[in-house]
Amino acid sequence: MAAFLGGPGEGPPCGAGLGWASEGLGAGGKNRRVCHAAARLEMGSLWEEFNRLGTEMIVTKAGRRMFPTFQVKLSGLDPLADYVLLMDFVPLDDCRYAFHSSSWLAAGRADPAAPGRVHFHPDSPAKGAQWMRQIVSFDKLKLTNNLLDDNGHIILNSMHRYQPRFHVVFVDPRRDSERFAHQNFKSFSFPETQFMAVTAYQNHRITQLKIASNPFAKGFRDGEPEPCFPELPAPPFQPLACPPGIYVGAKPRALPYPLPTFPPLSAYGTAAGTAFSYGQQ
Repeated sequence: MAAFLGGPGEGPPCGAGLGWASEGLGAGGKNRRVCHAAARLEMGSLWEEFNRLGTEMIVTKAGRRMFPTFQVKLSGLDPLADYVLLMDFVPLDDCRYAFHSSSWLAAGRADPAAPGRVHFHPDSPAKGAQWMRQIVSFDKLKLTNNLLDDNGHIILNSMHRYQPRFHVVFVDPRRDSERFAHQNFKSFSFPETQFMAVTAYQNHRITQLKIASNPFAKGFRDGEPEPCFPELPAPPFQPLACPPGIYVGAKPRALPYPLPTFPPLSAYGTAAGTAFSYGQQ
């Protein structure tokens, strides 16, 4: 499981140097309280199974939870330090897609970017010991295609590909902590969690796998068909007016650090603007 800015799910070794409390900075200039942080994706085999078929995630006006749920097991944190955990989602390319003959095909330029949002884990902030004690689950996170959503859900464009990112942020107690914001976080990105945002499942094999794997889909397993809703046109894009760096949602709060630049698409071995069939991702 590759993890962006963290190697294969592991933190880089800490080296000697100057830093807060004379403890030094880690490799890459990260604070020692985050440089050893490691995240292991839970239900990795299930994510891989979906990824081989071409994962699709439903987005609705009201907001839909992800399945599989994004869950990680953390290690390498300072047990006594405070951390905030959050997620965001970034486009994998600048294309809009269409499903045709069991393949996703690039069907033009991407729609205007949806308002960028992050989802804070509701237990944040918490001590490193608490985060490492149990599996961290983002089961409250919901995806929507409503550009004017005021519930704090993650806004995505349907028929676009996305990569979830997971961030561990050290809550720096220094009065001038903003100066060190770039040192106080570590980000992880698992390629097997990439997905296509849709308003209705396009691949029947994805539908079958979700029904078979989701413990809340008992009614469908008993013979009730999966409801299918037609693809609806997105409403006109209207950027939300808000101060830079402020999270727009039901419970606004300042971002704890500037979000890092996403690595080039080539890092995942996927070329933008190409068709891909199931089993090829």
